[in-house]
Amino acid sequence: MAEDYYKILGVEKTADVSEIKKAYRKLALKYHPDKTKGDKPLEEKFKKISEAYAVLSDPEKRNQYDTYGSADFQQRFSQEDIFRNFDLGDILKEFGFGSAQGRGGQRGGFSGMGGNSFFNNMGGGFGQQKQPPMKGKDIEYELPLTLHEIINGTKKTITINQGGIAKAIEVTIPKGLTQGKKIRLAEKGSMSPNGGPPGNLYIKSILIPSKEYTIEGNDVLLSKQILLSQALLGDTLEVLTPDGMTINLKLPAGTNPRAKMRIPGHGIPQMKGNGCGDLFVVINIPMPKKLTEEQKELIQQLKKTGL
Repeated sequence: MAEDYYKILGVEKTADVSEIKKAYRKLALKYHPDKTKGDKPLEEKFKKISEAYAVLSDPEKRNQYDTYGSADFQQRFSQEDIFRNFDLGDILKEFGFGSAQGRGGQRGGFSGMGGNSFFNNMGGGFGQQKQPPMKGKDIEYELPLTLHEIINGTKKTITINQGGIAKAIEVTIPKGLTQGKKIRLAEKGSMSPNGGPPGNLYIKSILIPSKEYTIEGNDVLLSKQILLSQALLGDTLEVLTPDGMTINLKLPAGTNPRAKMRIPGHGIPQMKGNGCGDLFVVINIPMPKKLTEEQKELIQQLKKTGL
């Protein structure tokens, strides 16, 4: 469970170093093992306040804690990291305790960490166990792309925040990076908090809506409006594909409204290079709201023929 170090010490997030030190001194005097006489819950309480003080009294650790939040910080930092360079013995002597190896340490009440006493661990024992450098945090960047860019691929320059510094990165977008798909840029994410490799940068495609085309996976749909006479008699339609070609599409006589005419291979390419989606021309036949007298007369004649 994530620990709120500010609540543990009873201070505000805006507290300065002197306020944090004062709060810890008050709690340490109350919960030090020499005072609690082997009471396990109170010894745990002393551990927690010492851990909170080890982080909040160190400007660098406190900055990382405030940046990542308690849950993420405690995933990134081990107990060894937290207590590294933190000498509890000297701190307690300053507060009036004569020895870091007080009776609580001799009783072994804090002996559950690596076989050493709690005080030895917090007074420098953790620093002897080298913690491997941790990888930085991954970043996900949502990149708006047009249908043309998704079909043909493109290059984009984006700006990310890396360790408090704005950094421009050129990204090559492959063909077929459809809505929601991601590409990974290794070690272009956040910097490590302790000298490890940076995290990864994930570029996520967000499609900019098109007025002409609708996307379904790697298929593209184009709505084409025709006349009722064209649907009845058939015709040849001129279609502009999303990849920039002009194609003559044969419309058969008796085409129904909402019929889909397939043009293979003129959709969006697959990212892996295995083929391409299709273009579907969706037939739209609007009904006229008003007819001329001539049109009415002609339709009356068609009606007499049984049409």
